[in-house]
Amino acid sequence: MQMRFKASSFHPASLVAAALAAMLTLMLPSAALAQHSANSRVYPPTAKPFGKSYSQWSEQWWRWALSLPVAGHPFIEPGFDCNDPHNGQHGHVWFLALSSSPPVVERSCTIPEDTAVFVGLANTECSSLEPTFPAGTGGQTAAEQRDCANFFANHVVVSSLFCTIDGERVTNLRAFRFGSSQFKFNAPTPWIFGDTGGTGTAVSDGYFVMLKPMSDRAHTLSCGGKFHFSVAEGDPFDADFGFGNTFHLTIED
Repeated sequence: MQMRFKASSFHPASLVAAALAAMLTLMLPSAALAQHSANSRVYPPTAKPFGKSYSQWSEQWWRWALSLPVAGHPFIEPGFDCNDPHNGQHGHVWFLALSSSPPVVERSCTIPEDTAVFVGLANTECSSLEPTFPAGTGGQTAAEQRDCANFFANHVVVSSLFCTIDGERVTNLRAFRFGSSQFKFNAPTPWIFGDTGGTGTAVSDGYFVMLKPMSDRAHTLSCGGKFHFSVAEGDPFDADFGFGNTFHLTIED
């Protein structure tokens, strides 16, 4: 899910604490160290899976999201059907988005074998088809759109981000933030961010992960996070937006 503010995806430790933590790690039994991260199951931030960087895949993800009709859109509940033949899923990479609902919201998805999954976490876009609010959404030039998207992405509460695969968490999610180049997209009428669609330009910014193709038949993916805005902290409005989903993935032979 991507936060869009409309009228209508943020402590250093002391050296002593660090030393104590290191000592405790050495003292822990091997069973306690058996908790693995899921990072080996996602492409690292510097990778170029299927010939595209994360930034380039984020553009493709947004083109996909902005092209879908409002009815059954993945950003909202209820209604998104991952396996609907009209939802634009094809090729070696499928896209998943989060809805503006608590992480208890569950969805099921059957994915072809040898297919990667690109997940939009907390992220945003600013486009030429959107009105310009005081906070700076919209914009016609690449620079305006980039400043706008950066403003919103800077309000992701990084510590709130989570993404687990079969109970194993992806760590260091702050490294998975990517800004896009300006890209063109086609939106239906109405579209997810307005009454009138058309052809527009946009820039996106925020957090994404790409799961490597999976072979085992069943997997559980849970992801979410939140945005935070406060007038007391210098923002033009007060708002907190939390979201997330649990996906039950079935890998098709």
